Amino acid sequence: MPAAEPLACTAILADVGGTNTRVALGCGGRLDRGSIRRYRNAGFAALGEVLAAYLAETGARVDGACVAVAGPVREGVAHLTNIDWQVDGPALAAATGAARVAVLNDLEALGHALGRIAPDLLRPVRAAASPAPAGAAQLVVGVGTGFNAAPVHRGPDGVRLVAPSECGHVGLPVGSAADLRLAEALAAAHGFAAVEEVLSGRGLAHVHAWCAAEAGLPAPGLDAPGVMAALGRGEALALAAGRVFVRVLGTVAGDLALIHLPFGGIWLAGGVARAMAPHLDALGFEAAFRAKGRFGAFMNDFPVAVIEDDFAALEGCAAFLGGR
Repeated sequence: MPAAEPLACTAILADVGGTNTRVALGCGGRLDRGSIRRYRNAGFAALGEVLAAYLAETGARVDGACVAVAGPVREGVAHLTNIDWQVDGPALAAATGAARVAVLNDLEALGHALGRIAPDLLRPVRAAASPAPAGAAQLVVGVGTGFNAAPVHRGPDGVRLVAPSECGHVGLPVGSAADLRLAEALAAAHGFAAVEEVLSGRGLAHVHAWCAAEAGLPAPGLDAPGVMAALGRGEALALAAGRVFVRVLGTVAGDLALIHLPFGGIWLAGGVARAMAPHLDALGFEAAFRAKGRFGAFMNDFPVAVIEDDFAALEGCAAFLGGR
């Protein structure tokens, strides 16, 4: 039997972060993982230059381009917050020669990747009490440089719809006197106590500093990697910060579950979510997620897992261009 012909790679895909951009090829609506390359944004004036460099290096010719960006997208235009780039369709077409172009929020891209991520790259956090019904809604929750979530639905025609949002900037939930003190401290320091001021990389550092102040200790000055390292060593202050962080994460994830009813699953993504995954159980995620009063038992219907695939957004871009 002759070997199957390789899929034609006809799309260029990019996952644009504040520091680095990952670029790859899409082949038959799937990501070619062997084609992934990483570029430091500081060496380029615009995303188009990154994509042009990739195409020049690989010799690829494409008819489609899809990029995922960590920021809001309005009418096909995105403005990155950590680097002075604007991303839009005409610029993508000019840089790549692609006739079909798309700009997605990074959570939208992750939503389109669901169902395409290898099972060994999904870390279960909690199981549901019963199997999900066919076509059930899902929810992607990103915890990394920032915080955001996107509900994932499938229409009657089978087309997947991933609705964008900016829910990281809603108010921090307050359920205790300690929560109120944290919210007041964040509002005094940052103007508004948003969820993202806790559930993000910088948020973890904020919580660690607040826990030190609560204990009457000097400001520790640790960033998120430093806090995670201290947590791994079992240091008391880092454990206290971890418990606050995970409690807020469980509370917010539970709130979002009640808003969107994602019986098909809640998928935590992002670097901070992956780093915190081994600690979720010990630091109280389950209790916080279920703490919904008389609806506590209802929360058993929502499975939760962590996406540990660093290239899932690229897979979602490939799926989007493929019409998934």
